Amino acid sequence: MKPAEEYILSRPEPFKSILLHVQLLIESTYSNAELRYKWKIPVYYIDKNPFCYLNASLKKGYVDVCFWASAHLKYNEHLVTEGRKVVKSLRYFKIEDINEEVLFSVLEEAYKSKEKGFYKK
Repeated sequence: MKPAEEYILSRPEPFKSILLHVQLLIESTYSNAELRYKWKIPVYYIDKNPFCYLNASLKKGYVDVCFWASAHLKYNEHLVTEGRKVVKSLRYFKIEDINEEVLFSVLEEAYKSKEKGFYKK
């Protein structure tokens, strides 16, 4: 088993269900998305560019779907920065928190911005 898949499957519930659901949504939307294991977390790459990463915070009780191209994303009322300078994330405490319309919109914006870099120029 690949390390990124092992990370997802080894998380306790509800983290595992959230991660699996997000994984399914990303991979069914972007056939060219490649799941890798970097920085001890699952990271998606598209065309050799980092796209987003998944982080289960067991201590704080949520899963973050994080985006580096955050300067180019519009859904600011749904995105969390929490002290981070560049990365913004969608945060889920339970699987019912996943608003697929918002997730798909943010994914599409991140996809269109994947080569623009971290900051607006």
